[in-house]
Amino acid sequence: MKRLIIFLSLVAFSISGKAQCVFKAIIKSKSTLQPIENVSVTTNSGKSTLSTDSGLVYISDLKTGNQRIVFTNEGYESSTLQITLPDTTVHEILLNVKETELAEVVVIASTRTNSRIENSPLKVEVLGPEEMNEENTIKPGNIASILGDVSGIQIQQSSAVTGNSNVKIQGLDGRYTQLLRDGMPLYDGFSGGFGVMQIPPLDLKQIELIKGCASTLYGSGAIGGLINLISKQPLTQQEAVVTLNHTTLQESNVNMYAAKRFGKFGYTFFVGLNHQAAKDVSKDGFSDVPKLNSIVLHPRIFIYPNDKTTLIAGYTGTIENRMGGDMEVLANNINALHQYYEQNENSRNSGELSLEHLFNNHQRLTIKASLSSFTRGIHEPDFYFKGRQLSYYTEASLLIPWQKNSLVTGINVTSEQFKKLPSDQIALNDYQNNTIGGFAQFTAFISNNTTVEVGLRADHQNNYGNFVLPRMALFYRFNEAWATRLGVGFSYKSPDPLAPQNVDYSIQNIQPLPTEIKAEKSIGYNAEFNFKKELGAHSSIFINQAFFLTQINTPVVATVQPNNDVVFNNMHKPILTQGIDTYVQLNLHDWEVYAGYTYTIAERKYLEENQSMPLTPKNRLAFTVMKEFEHKWRFGIEGSYTGSQFRDNESKTPGYMFMAAMVERKLGSMISLVLNAENLLDYRQDNYESLYTGTITSPVFKPLWAPIDGRVINLSIRLKTF
Repeated sequence: MKRLIIFLSLVAFSISGKAQCVFKAIIKSKSTLQPIENVSVTTNSGKSTLSTDSGLVYISDLKTGNQRIVFTNEGYESSTLQITLPDTTVHEILLNVKETELAEVVVIASTRTNSRIENSPLKVEVLGPEEMNEENTIKPGNIASILGDVSGIQIQQSSAVTGNSNVKIQGLDGRYTQLLRDGMPLYDGFSGGFGVMQIPPLDLKQIELIKGCASTLYGSGAIGGLINLISKQPLTQQEAVVTLNHTTLQESNVNMYAAKRFGKFGYTFFVGLNHQAAKDVSKDGFSDVPKLNSIVLHPRIFIYPNDKTTLIAGYTGTIENRMGGDMEVLANNINALHQYYEQNENSRNSGELSLEHLFNNHQRLTIKASLSSFTRGIHEPDFYFKGRQLSYYTEASLLIPWQKNSLVTGINVTSEQFKKLPSDQIALNDYQNNTIGGFAQFTAFISNNTTVEVGLRADHQNNYGNFVLPRMALFYRFNEAWATRLGVGFSYKSPDPLAPQNVDYSIQNIQPLPTEIKAEKSIGYNAEFNFKKELGAHSSIFINQAFFLTQINTPVVATVQPNNDVVFNNMHKPILTQGIDTYVQLNLHDWEVYAGYTYTIAERKYLEENQSMPLTPKNRLAFTVMKEFEHKWRFGIEGSYTGSQFRDNESKTPGYMFMAAMVERKLGSMISLVLNAENLLDYRQDNYESLYTGTITSPVFKPLWAPIDGRVINLSIRLKTF
């Protein structure tokens, strides 16, 4: 039947092409001879299309004469065909599958060089387009879930009422993780609130992760690590994606993305709508999932004056209203007993401009700037606060290749201004942090097996003085299978009373910083060994064994006073985190397996007893198994074990398992249906202990160490057209 359909389609193509020059082809995998869908087919005259689910390609209205036709598809080697029109042949195009190895990935955004990820002295892990597409149908609202699946990374929920979370890397608090959008910091201090909860995966091309110190190129904040969110760029063919999602927790998402490049002009456009009803999963009278309504808008314009210059202008707008607390209050049944709630009205508006130009000598100039305004209004019983943070970032950098070596140098300026808006009084005063820094990084390819990288950064911070941050890294390949990395780097973090913490402190209790407070300074070490081996056609294994150690001197620590005031002071002894991080990637034909294990010892050396960092598991294991059948069905299961964690009162939590499963059905090349189940074992913290103490009128919520939203099932549909 399938052969008959292909035959009839080709007959129709032949009939329609009699009066004009057309190109016809069937595209197949060279190894399996199965048709390949969504292959990008582009002619030298600018016409382009995609192959159908039967591998068919048809391009009409072509001029007579020579035509150069290029075939590209992710996962396959590109192919070029030279023909002379008119040509009535139905061409059979066979594409070779790319070898499954990390060397195919080139990272520019986080390293500022053209280093292949496999050979870069700075270790960068990438969650690519496939992971973003998958997460878009599983958790379309934000990227918190996919980040938590990576070894060495922990998503720490900091509030049971608001659902806010932050990202911890290698056992360090979320304030030590630097979050970037296209290489520009937008989420820090007051504007860091809810940041990771407001970024949908459909809008991203990939996520680049650096574990450990990464401050030489990007400045203050990347003590624990760096997360760089890379936006999509337009292709020559029209792309349009719509995702509809609904969950058993009454969350609904609608995400839409469109993009296209027209010669010297291109655009991308994203809009996301999210609605979440308040849910009391634990049945204790308080919401475990807040009521949420939000909209995210992200249009970008691309201008290509020539083939070596790209101009980008973009805007990101997020409006969000989330409210949690007493379920009676959320249902508008307020009385003398039921009064507690917290409502957050957030507005984030950001603009970006960037220019990239490639010179004839392969030098690359990059200039970028962003301006962001984040406004947050906090409503609580008998209290209202509203504040705004303006953030500005600008940078100019130049990449200079020299034989096999390269030098990247540049300067950047960062400014953050917090201002109280008319509302109830709080103890905090307005403040402003300005930083100007220069950096240089030299990468020397000493031999085919050895690469050395040295970098230096010098910052001047208006409140805390000058900082010099050197970094050194070495990559050495023993043979085709074995390689190693070694690195050491320095970083710092300016004190900020509104930086993300393990617990969301009430802003009315936060006190101003002492005049004598100092910046935190750190030194981080890393060492790792890699093993990769091809196991036959389309099968491979990759093993990474890493060791890490980070010491933070004069750490800034929050202390809650008996009157509930939150004060910040430097400690006289450091925070020390060390451990091992192991992960394995295995590809066996249509099977994909990932397993990661992290062993972390995080200690507060400034304490005499119970030095263990609270809410930081010593042992964490995660795994994922995916299988695809006939390019139509896709099954996956993932799980994680989180070991016991210390609380501040020296007690320990139990370890627990988290399991999830999904199934995807592709209906042709345009429609995908996904059924996903999270927390299959329904493990919740309230099964072990109450989530709050005190009264229902004045509750005190305990720090969160396990899920509180329970088992969740969602059904999504993705519509994709070209």
